[in-house]
Amino acid sequence: MPHAIRVHEVGGPDVLQWEEVEIGEPGEGQIKLRQEAVGLNFIDVYHRTGLYPQPLPFTPGTEGAGVVEAVGPGVAHVKNGDRVAYASSIGGYAEERLIEADRVVKLPEEISTEQAAAVMLQGMTAQMLLRSVFPVHEGDAILIHAAAGGVGLLMCQWAAALGATVIGTVGTEEKAELARAHGCAHPIVYSKQDFVAEVQRITDGDKLPVVYDSVGRDTFMKSLDCLKVRGLMVSFGNASGAPEPFPPNVLAQKGSLYLTRPTLFHYIATRQQLEQSAKELFEVVTSGKVKIEVQQRFPLAEAAEAHRALQSRRTTGSTVLTI
Repeated sequence: MPHAIRVHEVGGPDVLQWEEVEIGEPGEGQIKLRQEAVGLNFIDVYHRTGLYPQPLPFTPGTEGAGVVEAVGPGVAHVKNGDRVAYASSIGGYAEERLIEADRVVKLPEEISTEQAAAVMLQGMTAQMLLRSVFPVHEGDAILIHAAAGGVGLLMCQWAAALGATVIGTVGTEEKAELARAHGCAHPIVYSKQDFVAEVQRITDGDKLPVVYDSVGRDTFMKSLDCLKVRGLMVSFGNASGAPEPFPPNVLAQKGSLYLTRPTLFHYIATRQQLEQSAKELFEVVTSGKVKIEVQQRFPLAEAAEAHRALQSRRTTGSTVLTI
């Protein structure tokens, strides 16, 4: 029987249990997918800890890639043997799984299943943030927190290719070099530098039209001080914990600022939206403008150790769980 990671109670990494599972055959509109790689993302931690509650027990993971093994009734756009990937359906930490066929996309020949597992969720998140939430244009200056993380490195490359000036925060000098090598023109080591003061210096006091913040509590309020009048604060993660509550009037006091908390699944809700997002992502990857670099690999059975590494900030770029 195939195996999967199961969570029977929320908590620390130790709740991730490697178990045999019964998969069954695909039903109407479903496919059976033999997975070859699974992506590791912070949303998996949020599910595991109960921050984003899931019915128990469940299999975490929202991103993966592999080969179609069987198709159910009513499925026409994929067939047995197709290489496909997804980034919108929980249940990914598994050797095999059933998934709705309209949630998968076919992979171009140039992209491996491991690369796809490393980039689908993070890459379509980058596409959402840079092309939909705030369409970045040539000449824009932007701030990306956690610039050496999985989404951060993709955003740095993509934004630089669009002609933006990328400012990014990182935790170490090593991560600063990594971010710089991926298009971040001004990496800021937040443990040594005040990123608000650095933004002021880099922009000659003009500040920024947008800040992308996946860190949360540690950076949120200071990020508001980096925005120009009517600037946009994009909060899309809580790596350091959820931001403290604040009165909406703070946004007025700091310059009639805008605040959004986007979720990828609302931007790829329809089949058309999913295909458009994946198409843009695959185009920037196959063109070489954005390079997919898997920095860490863990066997799927060792998902708990992968979660420990992710939460302790011992990872950079993309991490995949191999099968």
